[in-house]
Amino acid sequence: MAVNQNIYPHFAQVKNLPVYLVGIGGSEYQGHVSRDEGYCWNQILYSAKGKGVLKYDNTTISLSEGCYFFLPAHYPHEYYPVDGCWDVRWVVFDGYACPQIMQELGMTKPVLLKPQNTDSLEKIYKKMFVAQKSDKIYGNYTCSGLIYQYILEFSNQSRAVSGGNDRSDLLMPVLNYIDDNFREDFPMTRLAEIAGITPQHLCRVFRETMNMRPNEYLLMCRMNEAKQLLKHSDISVSEICRSVGFSDPGYFSTIFRRYEGTPPAEYRKKNRAF
Repeated sequence: MAVNQNIYPHFAQVKNLPVYLVGIGGSEYQGHVSRDEGYCWNQILYSAKGKGVLKYDNTTISLSEGCYFFLPAHYPHEYYPVDGCWDVRWVVFDGYACPQIMQELGMTKPVLLKPQNTDSLEKIYKKMFVAQKSDKIYGNYTCSGLIYQYILEFSNQSRAVSGGNDRSDLLMPVLNYIDDNFREDFPMTRLAEIAGITPQHLCRVFRETMNMRPNEYLLMCRMNEAKQLLKHSDISVSEICRSVGFSDPGYFSTIFRRYEGTPPAEYRKKNRAF
């Protein structure tokens, strides 16, 4: 069923959130849109029925029924219907974290998605629409969480369709091994063997995907465990040092201060759970 309604919520109450919904709507008679300087907000549009054309960067793409397309903020583009009726649903979003999120998800340019199943994205869209229609006060906060889910679901399905999940398949055994064995010392070659690639290739893929090196992820696991022990146990700092994989208490304290901004003993005083 066509939407044929546009909602632009009063987002002053949520404009300081990392991500928030600017607008949501649709029309079964989508018109011709041409923006030489792009739109001021990020958009995800869905071709629910009919056909259209999307143009950007000297590229022309035919949009059939069931296609989604993402348009980054301030990115020049043009889209228009083919043969009359073109039913398009859209969401527009913004937030101070959007530039970083889009960068991390590889969504700095227009993205076309033709998922095998649109149910998950449609359900989130409907929840946002209902939240805006039924709750004028707190609906914006609900939609802030929902639009984040929508972006992630779009990204996940885009990677699945394009084969981008290869990195996840490659790294998951490595991440699981580190999670299970962070208390031990092991060489990079061991992680490379698990992934089935060279240490150099592993470091590059790990950094590009996780935005950190494998040894940084290992240290993060150790620091997280150390914080839990400092908050929830009476074990001495030196014992915690050894239990999370460090042999030198001085080095442990240095790394802990680097991550948490305070020495282990001081962290314990401020965060004691009992």
